[in-house]
Amino acid sequence: MAERLTFTKGHGTENDFVLVPDLDGALDLTAPLAAAIADRRAGVGGDGVIRVVPTEAASDQAVRDQAPHARWFMDYRNADGSLSEMCGNGTRVFAAFLRREGLESADEFAIATRAGVKHVRVDGDGFAVGLGPWRLGDPATAQRDGFDALVHLDDLEPFSALTVDVGNPHTVVALPEAVALDAVDLTTAPAVRPEPVHGTNVEIVRPLGPGHVSMRVFERGVGETRSCGTGACAAAIATSFWAGSLDTGSTWLVDVPGGRLTVRLLPDHGVELAGPAALVADGVIDIAQLTRRAQP
Repeated sequence: MAERLTFTKGHGTENDFVLVPDLDGALDLTAPLAAAIADRRAGVGGDGVIRVVPTEAASDQAVRDQAPHARWFMDYRNADGSLSEMCGNGTRVFAAFLRREGLESADEFAIATRAGVKHVRVDGDGFAVGLGPWRLGDPATAQRDGFDALVHLDDLEPFSALTVDVGNPHTVVALPEAVALDAVDLTTAPAVRPEPVHGTNVEIVRPLGPGHVSMRVFERGVGETRSCGTGACAAAIATSFWAGSLDTGSTWLVDVPGGRLTVRLLPDHGVELAGPAALVADGVIDIAQLTRRAQP
């Protein structure tokens, strides 16, 4: 492994990432290395680490199979080093990096993820990414009861919730009026029942009006973050489901602590996420210093 790595720091509505270019596919981005890079005190700091690598160089055959459709693979790891299928905000930051570096020049292109090919287009000053198709975790139970999970927040009675898969797993809770969104403690992971085998992101949602919600999120492998793109999509889908208005073509505004995202529901259970992407810094990581730990 090289002793020094170049990196770019970026964010999408303050959901921040460290991008590490690996244009020849030689970097072994292990879980410990990714966690060290993402460490906010001893590393660069971020909600996740993204390796920018040619799709044909991916270790996963299912990803390599996407090479005819997408030249670049977004190899994403959470802040704790664990693998993730994809990241909605991360796809826009990834797209911004590809465009800045001249690795993609078209206004529309595709990227490879562990959740399949995602199509990106320039959208004003930001990007829009097609993330669908989405699906409900337990459609039969959701249709019968209006929910398919329970989420425990603080010491309150458990709240009914809806599980939504948007390429990665989400559990969405709509808070009652009596509970303030800002007052909920997300310093520890909410307990979800039934417990998802591979974990879940948990979105807490407060409707603000037609087509408009505010949201906080606890991301698996990270903790509470300032934004979650796929979580915003899950929140819009769940709120539409509860309102009985899963209409194709509807648009939602989702306010998160880090800004605002736009979600568009598309035909065939498709969903598109739009919002800003900012690349704010470039630098070099000293691997030896990064992985060194002080002796007791």
